[in-house]
Amino acid sequence: MANVKATAKADELATETAAAPKVEVPEAIRTVAEKSVAQAKSNYDALRTSAEDTSDRIEESYLTANKGAAELRVKALEATRDNFNAVFDLAVALTNAKSLSEAVELQTTHVRKQFEAFTAQSKDLAQLAGRIATDTAKPYQDLAAKSMSLGR
Repeated sequence: MANVKATAKADELATETAAAPKVEVPEAIRTVAEKSVAQAKSNYDALRTSAEDTSDRIEESYLTANKGAAELRVKALEATRDNFNAVFDLAVALTNAKSLSEAVELQTTHVRKQFEAFTAQSKDLAQLAGRIATDTAKPYQDLAAKSMSLGR
């Protein structure tokens, strides 16, 4: 019974709504509304494009940083391997030394070579780290430059 009353009430409301007078919206208001909708759509499209571009730049930067970190790890491991091999070679040479003066000369030569190697390795790692930092920041620099050009 309650269901029948609800249906009757809904029918009555629909009849009243259909019988309501039709109001014509003035042309000026319709034009303003259309322009507002067009502007909102344009702003949304620009925001969406900007968000997608920013997301792409973040992903590009992350991938570059990840690749660079792997490259840096490989370079550091190569330096570690070279240094370990040099120490091992020194140990073998010291065991074959015939005198104390020869052992001191081997040690002195080793220290000089290792200092030179360390200097070269540090320079290589610093240059690689600098290049990685520059490459990682490039997407953000491009994005900032694009934003600045759009703001003018």
